[in-house]
Amino acid sequence: MKAVLNGTVIAEAPQADLLKIEGNWYFPPASVNSGFLVESPTQYTCSWKGACQYFSVKDGETLLQDRAFSYPNPPSASFDRVGQDYSNYVAFWKEVQVSE
Repeated sequence: MKAVLNGTVIAEAPQADLLKIEGNWYFPPASVNSGFLVESPTQYTCSWKGACQYFSVKDGETLLQDRAFSYPNPPSASFDRVGQDYSNYVAFWKEVQVSE
């Protein structure tokens, strides 16, 4: 699967390596081109996944605010719900299209 922004592949991995959590595809950290991500100061805490890290995504000279997110240190109790450790896996939304 691929995460693509305006024809640029930001992340790519076999679907078997991704996790689907609450309707979002999460890419393993090694499959994400971190050169397109910029840490965002936006804060959010999920009741069961813990503190979220948002990233803005670079589109040329434009920075699209909070178009990617990750859970760097999710509570270990949430691993049972997801089926495995998903620390630092990255999900995308809005303009970043995820497809096969």
